[in-house]
Amino acid sequence: MSKFHQSVAVVTGAASGIGRELVIELARRGARIAISDVNQNGLDETKTIAEELGAEVLAQTLDVSNREAVFYHADQVEEHFGQVNLVINNAGVALKSGSLKATSLDEFEWLMGINFFGVLYGTKAFLPILERAQWGHIVNLSSLFGLIGVPEQSAYNASKFAVRGMTEALRQELELSNSTVSCTSVHPGGVKTNIARNARVGGEFDSLSETQRESDVKRFDKLARTTATSAANQILDAVLANKRRLLIGKDAKMMDLIQRAAPNQYQKVLHKAMSKVD
Repeated sequence: MSKFHQSVAVVTGAASGIGRELVIELARRGARIAISDVNQNGLDETKTIAEELGAEVLAQTLDVSNREAVFYHADQVEEHFGQVNLVINNAGVALKSGSLKATSLDEFEWLMGINFFGVLYGTKAFLPILERAQWGHIVNLSSLFGLIGVPEQSAYNASKFAVRGMTEALRQELELSNSTVSCTSVHPGGVKTNIARNARVGGEFDSLSETQRESDVKRFDKLARTTATSAANQILDAVLANKRRLLIGKDAKMMDLIQRAAPNQYQKVLHKAMSKVD
């Protein structure tokens, strides 16, 4: 029987993309699931799909950048289910603003609030609850951009490098304390989701036309080779295998290898790859 059968899983950013596919796969594996997102309509759709698969689902609208809301959500989940075994901090956003110089501090703070502090709050709020269960695991979504620096992605890079560093440190702390909880840092490359289409536009791109924006989305879709379903299954399998780090997609695996082999030269490889897509 699956380890996830009758376990309690928490998934943020569950209204679409990897988050929704995680919920669907957890439902198929027999888990009880607490789901959240800021997108109420998408969240309701995910809840309906999971319930049709036989899962017990608690769905709550949640802004993960709101510390008090995240801790309150954690209390509600424990009160409803009595325990929590798995927390997947998946909620995240993208920003198209151009160079570091052009990206405002407000834009940095908005993105860091969701992509990093949302993950931090979810980790801190649920860790004591996980420790009270028979077993517990935290999955934090970083990115390929948590492994390499990319031009015009300084804010996103900063958030995803921060998630990686925090999660890798936490993994060691849990092991050193012989905790029943473990954690995994996940680094997807291009995954077919709506993150590019829903990206906030600012900085140098305030006047970006709809035609230009659609061109950017098509460019992202061309690079995104992994389906959200595949990514979700790989994440859950990584939990079962207790992996420290999960790289999703050939692009993530290739760039990770290049970065480790030639940390001072990988930017040139990246620039060439990007020019071929333009």
